[in-house]
Amino acid sequence: MDFALTEEQTLLRDTARALLANECPPSVVRAHIDDPSVADGLWAHLRDFAPLGDGPSTDLAIFCEELGYAAAPGVFFPTVAQFAPLLHATEHPLLDDVLAGSTTGTVAIAGSSGEWAVNGDGVKTFVAEADRVDWIAVVGTGPEVRLVARDAVSVRRVRTVDSSRRLFEVEVTGTGETHAVEPGAVEAVLARATVALAAEMVGTARRMAGMSIAYAKERYQFGVPIGSFQAIQHKLADVSLAVERAQSAVQYAAMALDAGDADRHRAVHTAKAAAGAAATKAAKDGVQTHGGIGFTWEHDLHLFIRRAYGSAYWMGTTDWHHDRLADLLFTP
Repeated sequence: MDFALTEEQTLLRDTARALLANECPPSVVRAHIDDPSVADGLWAHLRDFAPLGDGPSTDLAIFCEELGYAAAPGVFFPTVAQFAPLLHATEHPLLDDVLAGSTTGTVAIAGSSGEWAVNGDGVKTFVAEADRVDWIAVVGTGPEVRLVARDAVSVRRVRTVDSSRRLFEVEVTGTGETHAVEPGAVEAVLARATVALAAEMVGTARRMAGMSIAYAKERYQFGVPIGSFQAIQHKLADVSLAVERAQSAVQYAAMALDAGDADRHRAVHTAKAAAGAAATKAAKDGVQTHGGIGFTWEHDLHLFIRRAYGSAYWMGTTDWHHDRLADLLFTP
């Protein structure tokens, strides 16, 4: 299996990296905490990449890794990684508008348990950016997808550690069109979104690792950089290995999804679990490497720590994905 990026994928990565460095510095992520509309300007640039929602998972993962590196807020992820694939599964004509970047949406599937699985609960939980999108796709038993406009639902903000991704409880109060969908199609949409989220987490982990390495070079103690201390070196080396492992797991899972490989279900759970482990490790060791300054509001590290932990618990925790992986490995 060839993990090397093609010329087109390298261009996609470099373009995303340059765009987000310019349009989504930490100051934008900070401003978004108090004013969610700040992300609208970012979406004006990211909407050009909306066609990724109906393209290969490998390309989407490459782009999402850069989103995670910047902790980019806004409607791109729910619209492109969740909503667009679900519209494709139902063959809905609205997909054309979404891919053109003129319409936004999100998916409501988790019920009261918080588990990302089809259920009949009337209130859906952990729905991303539900108050700022045009459409909400509510997945219910059948399975079926009810497509409702934003003004046909009531939303309640759920406060989480991650201020860059706003989550809501959603309850349908109006009418909407309903479409039947194959169970396998819903599973495929969830798998694709899970891998995209895992890719985001790899980017966030990579950002924190890079920040810690840079700080270890510039912070002096006893007349030498703290990066010369073996204890710091071991931490940074372990974090770097965790990030590399997670990145490989995500790339493999995305390739397995694109190929329809029989191993794709296990690969998806492995990717999310590995990315969760890498992101939380990078966060913990990043705080320890930065010392006292790592705990302060003024330092940007906390923005990425919040993104790491929020994503680690969204769409299935590391332990939950380990359990699903065990089911696949050990169930006859």
